Amino acid sequence: MALTEAEAARLARCAAVFEAGDPPRAATMAFWDPDGGGLPAPEGERGELVLARPTPDGVRVGAVPVLRLPVADALGVLVAARAGSAPHPAAAFWGAAAVTALRLVHRGRILPGVSEDDHDAWRVGPLDADDARGVRELAAAMPPHARAVPVEGTDPPLLPDAHALVRGFLDAVADTMARTAAAPRLTGSKPFAAAEPQRVPRLRPWAEEVAAGLDSGVCLSLRLEIPGGVDSLGDGLEGVAFHAVAQAHSLADPSLVIDAAELWRGADHGFGARARLDSTLAIRRAARVWPPLERLLEAPVPDRLVLADTEAADLTGAAATALADAGVQVHWPRELVRGLTATAAVEAAGAAPSDTRALLGEDLLSFNWRIALGGTPLTETELDTLAEAHRPVVRLRGEWVLVDPELARRAREPELKPITPIDALGAALTGTTEVDGERVEVAPGGWLEALRERIGDPDGGREPVGAPAALAATLRDYQLRGLRWLDRMTSLGLGGCLADDMGLGKTVTLIALHLRRAADTDGGAGPTLVVCPASLLGNWEREIRRFAPGTPVRRFHGAGRSPDADPGGFVLTTYGTMRLDADLLAERHWGLVVADEAQHVKNPLSATAKALRRIGADARVALTGTPVENNLSELWAVLDWTTPGLLGSLGGFRSRWAGAVESGTDPDAAERLSRLVRPFLLRRRKSDPGIAPELPAKTETDRPVTLTPEQAGLYEALVRETMERIREADGMARRGLVMKLLTGLKQICNHPAQYLKEAGGRLDGRSGKLELLDELVATILAEDGTVLVFTQYVAMARLIERHLAERGVPTLLLHGGTPLARREEMVRAFQDGRCPVFLLSLKAAGTGLNLTRADHVVHYDRWWNPAVEEQATDRAYRIGQTRPVQVHRMIAEGTVEDRVADMLAAKRELADAVLGSGEKALSELSDAELSDLVALRSTR
Repeated sequence: MALTEAEAARLARCAAVFEAGDPPRAATMAFWDPDGGGLPAPEGERGELVLARPTPDGVRVGAVPVLRLPVADALGVLVAARAGSAPHPAAAFWGAAAVTALRLVHRGRILPGVSEDDHDAWRVGPLDADDARGVRELAAAMPPHARAVPVEGTDPPLLPDAHALVRGFLDAVADTMARTAAAPRLTGSKPFAAAEPQRVPRLRPWAEEVAAGLDSGVCLSLRLEIPGGVDSLGDGLEGVAFHAVAQAHSLADPSLVIDAAELWRGADHGFGARARLDSTLAIRRAARVWPPLERLLEAPVPDRLVLADTEAADLTGAAATALADAGVQVHWPRELVRGLTATAAVEAAGAAPSDTRALLGEDLLSFNWRIALGGTPLTETELDTLAEAHRPVVRLRGEWVLVDPELARRAREPELKPITPIDALGAALTGTTEVDGERVEVAPGGWLEALRERIGDPDGGREPVGAPAALAATLRDYQLRGLRWLDRMTSLGLGGCLADDMGLGKTVTLIALHLRRAADTDGGAGPTLVVCPASLLGNWEREIRRFAPGTPVRRFHGAGRSPDADPGGFVLTTYGTMRLDADLLAERHWGLVVADEAQHVKNPLSATAKALRRIGADARVALTGTPVENNLSELWAVLDWTTPGLLGSLGGFRSRWAGAVESGTDPDAAERLSRLVRPFLLRRRKSDPGIAPELPAKTETDRPVTLTPEQAGLYEALVRETMERIREADGMARRGLVMKLLTGLKQICNHPAQYLKEAGGRLDGRSGKLELLDELVATILAEDGTVLVFTQYVAMARLIERHLAERGVPTLLLHGGTPLARREEMVRAFQDGRCPVFLLSLKAAGTGLNLTRADHVVHYDRWWNPAVEEQATDRAYRIGQTRPVQVHRMIAEGTVEDRVADMLAAKRELADAVLGSGEKALSELSDAELSDLVALRSTR
């Protein structure tokens, strides 16, 4: 039976009991509601069941309505209940049992059997000691509601044995999961493959023999021996054959170990009467992984296998790994030395490259296997000895050493494919690389090792860098550290990304870097080209004139623009102009190219990103407060521009790094990627030690407001009408309706006049948010404060402007259509104190503006992306702010804004990983989830 998500969620809040079946896959789960609230699903799926229900007054026996689901259909409900927010304890218990069963099936812990009614049936087993203990502990935790079916004929009613119920449920899951519709076609036989019950009474004797040891089987291990022991080898292996001795280990008691030969002599030692059969089955399973073990099955006593040299060599490498995965351990003599290792060594002879062109050039570096014993590299003679060895042990330094055949192959073929300098640097930084699909350790040598150490320590081996004399500012300690890092990277010809939080002074740090480079080369470092959003041109020019007085600066923007620049000065341009004139800009020699707000080129396939890459420079620096907004490919786009080739191709980066880090499939991938990018990306936060004390305090407060009756009526009407259309739509049409619904609801929460597109008319008394804004502005102005009011809708900003004007409150309004000159004039007016309220379109003014006169920030509506909102707040909360900043976030209670506010609180914790895409992500919700999200809840 197919359940909707809402129905499955409802069932998870019901109690559940297990009803055994024959065969086990015919079992069902019966769901019932102890509170009498009703059950989901069609009437035809319902029935009644006599239950012994615990009550405060005792046990009540009687029939209750139930919904029966086959175990196959119930598994999803139960697993979801286990992880749900408010499941019934009985459903949560069976969810835990379901997870246990699925894990056992995944590990191959299933055996064939025959049920009481002669049906083919799979059962869980054999269970090792940990498995058996886990099942017993699970049964001990079973709540009464989970076994509420009383034992027939008992008075007073008795509840069934919990352990038997759990075992029956585990068998039901095993018997269900081991079958597929395709199985009979693939196997050519229905028993143990088809879902329909198959009567197989003829198999009962065999099945009983197999099933008798479900909880007490054995596992196999192989003990490798050298006849006479290792000491008998002397200096040669002539005539020596290795033996593999079969050993049996008890699954119920791992301390019980015995040679197979002893079992066949009749010794018991606590293994039980089935020990020989269990051992034979274990050998048969192991032989499927490593075929030479089949010879043991042909022997009267499967105790010892004489190995050929190739077979013994297999058991030092791939065969041993495959057997271990199958639960068969291989034990070599302890006397054999196991310290032989192979590391990929990168040799970089000569002097280190002086600029980026050397690292990106065609010259290749040698790449070889470096083999060591106990950490000491082998000599040429020892390497020859190892290379010529064709047996699993070799004599080195007076000891017999165990040799992996793959390691011996590396000794015979030590030369690897040469590697480019930039790839070698990446390998040196991460400490690993891939060779033939295998991850191996890397040992850098020569200047490569020196370079790795140097970029890991900005002050190592040289006089610490201080602020340049021409800088008209005092750098804070963390800004000095940023300057030293940038100076080190650019002096090596390597780029970097300064990814400080907004407001920490990336601009002044970059200006100091320019002055430092000019001073070090007597002005010969070349001009610096700054590419930034149009809204930041004026800010850059003002900051350069302020902090580097006398330094030439000109704009490459507007009509009659020319890329000519003073060799020691700045040229400022926008991303749009750069895209149009990339070829013209590329004709100039630039000492440094800076991409400010580098998230503008996070899409490497965009025309803007491609144009930026065509402009050459001695060094490149990216500035951004959000190096990763949505996915790690954005990080690749930034760093591949600053240091081309460091992260490989985009496709290679996605397959090697992004997929593993974002999915969590490789727990070590994030740390390796961090080691690779850390020297090229400096990330600091306002909350970091040493930075937070240098900034004023910021207080953030959510301000809940109640919808007016008019707002509530519009809200509910829009939800009702649009949800009907959404349920009937699909694909792009559905997503469009969802986006339209969310936008409409946000506008209603702001003000009915915005949603109804009313150009005039009354504004006051119709919106809870506008009323709260009136109160906040009145208090702020009374205290001689100033405020920034952000909204994502220009129409709403104009309504606020009109509303405040009617109350005699002067305002400024900046949006995407504001001309650049007017924008700069408004910023000056606000900073000079000529206007206390600045209304801003969030998208147009969320980055680049210095508005440190403000000590209050109001988010009238939510952008639903924490990074964007924080950037907007940082217009006031940044370097230069001398007063505490209060941030007010308006949220309409009981609405979609209320639920999304909770989502945003969780999303902020993931802002360094992958940020969602706001409303677009919500368009993928199911109808039930969407309806729950947008429903208007009572706030009383």
